[in-house]
Amino acid sequence: MRAIGWVVAGLFLAGPPVLAQQQVAPAAPLASAPKHNLAYGTAPEQTLDYYPPTVFTRSAPPLIVFVHGGGWEHGAKDNATGAAKIRHFTGNGYAFATIDYRLVPGATVEQQAQDVATALAWLVAHARDLGFNPNRMVLMGHSAGAHLAALVATDPRYMHAQDLMLDQLRGVVLLDGAAYDVPAQMAEAGRFMRPIYTKAFGTDPARQRALSPVAHSKGPNVLSFLILHVQREDGTRQSEALARALRAEGSKVEVQGFEGRGLRGHVAMNRQLGEADYPATAVVDRWLSATFAPR
Repeated sequence: MRAIGWVVAGLFLAGPPVLAQQQVAPAAPLASAPKHNLAYGTAPEQTLDYYPPTVFTRSAPPLIVFVHGGGWEHGAKDNATGAAKIRHFTGNGYAFATIDYRLVPGATVEQQAQDVATALAWLVAHARDLGFNPNRMVLMGHSAGAHLAALVATDPRYMHAQDLMLDQLRGVVLLDGAAYDVPAQMAEAGRFMRPIYTKAFGTDPARQRALSPVAHSKGPNVLSFLILHVQREDGTRQSEALARALRAEGSKVEVQGFEGRGLRGHVAMNRQLGEADYPATAVVDRWLSATFAPR
């Protein structure tokens, strides 16, 4: 079938395409200044930062939208985005946005996923003013942010609630996420992690299943995924399981593991992505170039 789209303050741990088709931004010969704390909703947490390219672009640049991690309960765009990736991607001619979202327990995971989609819709609606091409967007997330990105890219109700379609995203980059299959993740969690997952996902098996990207793999889904992980057993299993499920339904999926274990490796993937000597940087660069190539 044709497819269409965890760190707790230092612990391990996510209608018709009218707007995107009508609001193609003009070429921006010189980068404008970054814009911080732009409100995409009415809640204090519903803000984003936007960074234009720092190099000349002949046409309106593509946009990377980043979703931070923090165990669904912690983290913010100011401390969990990773400065290296902002410098790197804007220096390569991409626009970059990083979003905040409401946190557990003040909000549900469902509301967090809806915040991600709402931020995407706000960006699309303001593409001309910000100067990027809304027809060339990629969603990226780390840890819990990877789970949220994967959920938005597989369960269309979040995008549809904002009058967006999943094919308005060119692709999704998932950085060392977990809980792509929530029941499996919770069944394997130890005493330390189980309360974190229970706070986020509750005890209702039906809800846990509904918050699992794997459960929505029969589509529609975003067409292209890059799933990266370090050498954590649960993250590796979850990444490979999601990839299998998405491929079976027609999505193009690349999965790659990198050195790094435990918390150190999990954090390093987020903090070091964008550094020239971090191996995942070249992998993401290549994937972005292919994903943003003219169709």
